Amino acid sequence: MRRIGAAPAERGSTGGGNCPDIFELADGNFAVIGTDATDSLDPDLPSDASRADYERIVVITRETLIRAKVDIPDA
Repeated sequence: MRRIGAAPAERGSTGGGNCPDIFELADGNFAVIGTDATDSLDPDLPSDASRADYERIVVITRETLIRAKVDIPDA
């Protein structure tokens, strides 16, 4: 597993309570730590989007994703 983008401390998180993060797993998939927003966002998903009961919708900050962009492979 490796972090994608800047560590939370590099993005200004000092208390550990606001630490969205992105990791690339050994199998090439990605894991995301974010705020669970499933209940509030699920009703607003487009009609062609769906999720399984075991899937959650998580929110990460824009800065987290923008700063990860450099580490996300093109293919």
